[in-house]
Amino acid sequence: MAKGIYKRGTVWWIRYADLSGKIIRESSGSDKFKTAEDLLISRKNAIKEGKGVPEIKRIKNHTFKELSEEYMKFVERQRSFESKECFINQLTEKFGPLPLRRFNSMLLEQYQSERLNKGNKPATVNRLVATLKHMFTKAVEWDMVEEETLKRVRKAKLLPENNKRLRYLSKEECIRLVSSCAPHLRPVVITALNTGMRRGEILGLTWDRVDLQNGFILLDITKNGERREIPINSTLRETFKGIVRRLDTPYVFYGPITGKRLKWTRTAFSTALRRAKILDFHFHDLRHTFASHAVMAGVDLATLKELLGHKNLTMTLRYSHLAPGHKVQAVQLLDSALNGKNELHKNCTMSGGAVPGNADRDKRNRTIEPLTDIQMSYI
Repeated sequence: MAKGIYKRGTVWWIRYADLSGKIIRESSGSDKFKTAEDLLISRKNAIKEGKGVPEIKRIKNHTFKELSEEYMKFVERQRSFESKECFINQLTEKFGPLPLRRFNSMLLEQYQSERLNKGNKPATVNRLVATLKHMFTKAVEWDMVEEETLKRVRKAKLLPENNKRLRYLSKEECIRLVSSCAPHLRPVVITALNTGMRRGEILGLTWDRVDLQNGFILLDITKNGERREIPINSTLRETFKGIVRRLDTPYVFYGPITGKRLKWTRTAFSTALRRAKILDFHFHDLRHTFASHAVMAGVDLATLKELLGHKNLTMTLRYSHLAPGHKVQAVQLLDSALNGKNELHKNCTMSGGAVPGNADRDKRNRTIEPLTDIQMSYI
């Protein structure tokens, strides 16, 4: 072992004399001997050149609970505060009194296994671990822990996810679900089915964002931070007209007793699903239901992308298999070009589809009513 280098626990420390001859002990912040050796050489060279020793930053031994309190203040101003608050609380319950310097990749991997064994899906575990990693990123910025700890935490890899789930309801199932909802939940579900809005967007909707006269909902703050306009169809218009507006709250959907913004409870929605005899279904699948029926009704993917608020077409393309018509037309166009057969115009005319040359007119005249056949059934 080189002179002036020693170990405390798993971390290497260095010892040297400054310009005045005072013995300085300094942590390398690493469990690698080479890192400590390089640091010791640089310190000795600086002293030989008369530069002195840089001020050593002293960091207290903070706990995860202390970090979570500071991080909670940081995320309060973010759009994703509600979901992150839930993750932070779960992490604090698990790691609260643990010193930040004790965290490493093995600890996180054990936590991943523990959550999976409890029945959590990989996507849920990944959101928790991603939140924890960002907390340690801020901890380094806030001088609550050394960067070496952050490097250890970052070594824990996220789990592979399966994001190809596409569960949507048939029209008959939609009718059953809406009729099975409690009075305060029914307009929320109808809004989801007819707009494709996310749960947080619906529950946070205020009346100043609803323009019944011109027929649209304006969302200024969305998940991806972009402005979005959503048309109001006849079903949603009647639903909004049937909601009693209270002067003491700006929210469209409010608690029947408190009058405050409606807080989401799984119990009410689970009860409605059980009554409707619908299995393996989540609230977010109402968004898939809207998108799926819109595509099957003839709405093009570019328009659907705008309605759903996707940043790119990647997410929207998951619904493309429900609209095979454009592929049929593409093959017919090729047949016409190669073989001289003018089948496209004939097929479009017989099927009631768009005739080439009239596409723009058809698009302008098309009204997005994906659930037209069942609208009046559940108002």
